[in-house]
Amino acid sequence: MAGGGTPDDGDEITGINVTPLVDIVLVLLIIFMVTANMIVRETVEVDLPRAANTQEKTVQGPVMLTMDKDAKVYFDGVEVTPDGLMSKMKDAVGKDKEVRAIISADQSLNYGKVMTLIDQVKEAGIAKFALNIQKEAKPMGSP
Repeated sequence: MAGGGTPDDGDEITGINVTPLVDIVLVLLIIFMVTANMIVRETVEVDLPRAANTQEKTVQGPVMLTMDKDAKVYFDGVEVTPDGLMSKMKDAVGKDKEVRAIISADQSLNYGKVMTLIDQVKEAGIAKFALNIQKEAKPMGSP
């Protein structure tokens, strides 16, 4: 037969060349390492209040407001002044009328300071907002 050999020719494959596989894995590793640094945002450390009964899913929105324990306000991770906050929120409403806000505030804050932030959100025209909480772990065996 043309081009066909029999197994008795001694042309058995005795090993697999893994060099191309290693090359591809290393390239993927480098790409992952480079892009991972771009994806990570700076975060502000806040101690969120806990709740036992919460839904698993949270509202996803482009406006993330954070108030730390010193009552400093952050808009998408960047500290802003009260005037700067209002202008950024109004810009967000100008881009999308249905914009949503997620408010995270340290639990040690005075209730009035959080309400002031909520009033600012409403004044900027953001009608839909959510308060971010941390789900409290239930003990084993509890309903």
